[in-house]
Amino acid sequence: MDGVPATAEALTHPALVNHGAYTSFRVQAGGIRGLDLHLARLEAASIELFGASVGEDRLRGLMRDALGDRVDAFVRISLFAPEITHRTVTWTGRPRVMVGAFAPPPPLGPDVRVMPLTYLREAPHLKHVATFGLIRARRAAARAGFDDALFTDADGRVLEGTLWNVGFVRGDEVTWPDGPKLEGVTRALIAQGLAHVGLCQRTATVMLDDLDGFDHAFLCNSATPAAALVAIGDRVLAPAPELIARLTAAWSESPLQKI
Repeated sequence: MDGVPATAEALTHPALVNHGAYTSFRVQAGGIRGLDLHLARLEAASIELFGASVGEDRLRGLMRDALGDRVDAFVRISLFAPEITHRTVTWTGRPRVMVGAFAPPPPLGPDVRVMPLTYLREAPHLKHVATFGLIRARRAAARAGFDDALFTDADGRVLEGTLWNVGFVRGDEVTWPDGPKLEGVTRALIAQGLAHVGLCQRTATVMLDDLDGFDHAFLCNSATPAAALVAIGDRVLAPAPELIARLTAAWSESPLQKI
């Protein structure tokens, strides 16, 4: 926390008050794909939630402190303010920074079955720490025999997954669903590289009733650049190893950025 090892006392506030934002990503060979996007999103969230930015140079320095000599890891950077509690809410200022460095997690794929669930995250444009709804949705999906949950609005418009963005493919065109959701960094990196792998893209409303019109679907996040969705509820989609390879190649077009 702020460059020093966390103590039990310092951890009390983030354990009890879920007001804050975070970002997470894989470190490979000492670099991160889309690091500039992760930090820009975190800075925007800091200003929105706390009224002040942390500063990119400070964030980079705290990341280096947490990583030490490790060049491969999974990093989570969280922002919080002990001055903000359930009873005291008016404080404004630069938040504290908690950085965790962990062993890289396994990917979510390769072939994932998801359960549609009507749910809209609070402040969906923010990657915030209020994750009760996400975990509850994943548990409900698991109890129903699925791997994960896919969120829709009350009208059946597809939005996002619990911890990932979703894309749909017909021919050589990727369709990104519109609507309130988190614009993930991995989604942005794939979008930047699609032309390099011969795929075009658009953003459009995607309804659950539209899914039969697509050939494939996929999820993407920082731990899983791309994995096929082979079932959405009772709709079965074909595995897509060649497509996943192209999407992963599109993501790989973005260079590793040094911390």
